[in-house]
Amino acid sequence: MEQKIIRADENYKEFMEWLRDKRPILVCDGSIDFLTDLSRKLEESGEEIIRFSDFQPNPLYESVVKGVEVFHNKNCDSIIAVGGGSAIDVAKCIKIYSNMSGDGADGDYLKQEITGNNIPFLAMPTTAGTGSEATKYAVIYYNGKKQSITSENCIPTTVLLDASALKTLPLYQKKSTMLDALCHAVESFWSVNSTEVSKGYSRSAIMGVLENMEGYLANTKEGNAGMLQAAHIAGKAINITQTTAGHAMCYGITSLFGVAHGHAAALCIRKLWPFMIKHMDGHCSDPRGKEYLGRVFEEIAKAFGCLSAEQAAWKFNALFLDLDMDIPDASDEEVRRLANEVNPVRVKNNPVRFSSNEFYSLYGQILNTKEALVKGV
Repeated sequence: MEQKIIRADENYKEFMEWLRDKRPILVCDGSIDFLTDLSRKLEESGEEIIRFSDFQPNPLYESVVKGVEVFHNKNCDSIIAVGGGSAIDVAKCIKIYSNMSGDGADGDYLKQEITGNNIPFLAMPTTAGTGSEATKYAVIYYNGKKQSITSENCIPTTVLLDASALKTLPLYQKKSTMLDALCHAVESFWSVNSTEVSKGYSRSAIMGVLENMEGYLANTKEGNAGMLQAAHIAGKAINITQTTAGHAMCYGITSLFGVAHGHAAALCIRKLWPFMIKHMDGHCSDPRGKEYLGRVFEEIAKAFGCLSAEQAAWKFNALFLDLDMDIPDASDEEVRRLANEVNPVRVKNNPVRFSSNEFYSLYGQILNTKEALVKGV
């Protein structure tokens, strides 16, 4: 399915055309209250729009069930998602569960086979990072356990890229979401699941992040628009490949130290990358072989404007340090806990294998720790 990309140009002309004669459920987080131009256009549209915001970050299955009830009880015929990854994930699940049987009690929707439907679905990301608007994946939680949903039918049919949505983001959030997009592009590039198409997306996304970073951090319209586009393209890359060890390792850091997701991912990549370059011999797990992986690292280096893989890894680390992002302090016990809790399923996509001792050593380098036995890897 080819998504239709529309923009906020000409006073939301394309969006207003999409909205005409529809009765949507608007799945949104609090960010919509700051989008005054979009809110005004929604009010002026003359269409009845049913707002649904009864969910939280790391959304619960029960919230999605409520959303499905609202969708049916209010006779909605379309879906709009405005927000970050949580809002878009909730909207994705409302879409795929809306034509299932039953009322969703006791996790019933999770047990049923996902079937397609033609409900019009528009997503508008309010951060330049998650790429959720471009992927077939959604995450919700049921009985405290993460539920990963995968379906092509999750993918929004239309995406509204509105650079004005990024104007009011706090600087830390802008930095961390930008790093998330860059990590998506880098990890997808070297993933064992990469294709020529996904690598093309990764290359374009890396170049887009680097080209627009200065303007984006200065909050210019052009910089915001360029970063939003780059993050979307990075999302298209991971939609094909999924993420790799950087993301597998970062979730524990976010949970333990409360840093933003993209911040944690970049913390991991800055140490994983040079390790992988040095350990292709005997550690390569990409079935295409060590020579192929070496060429991939060279391709990534070119996308970064560098002459070698080592120089590109150094440039990534320098970029992270220039952003003045904190590096959490960790005890040896915390480092060991993180190393023991890495999700092995996500690591399988990585082109270089790691031992448990190497995970421990890497976490010791990723974090500020004096107690951990940190050996050079």
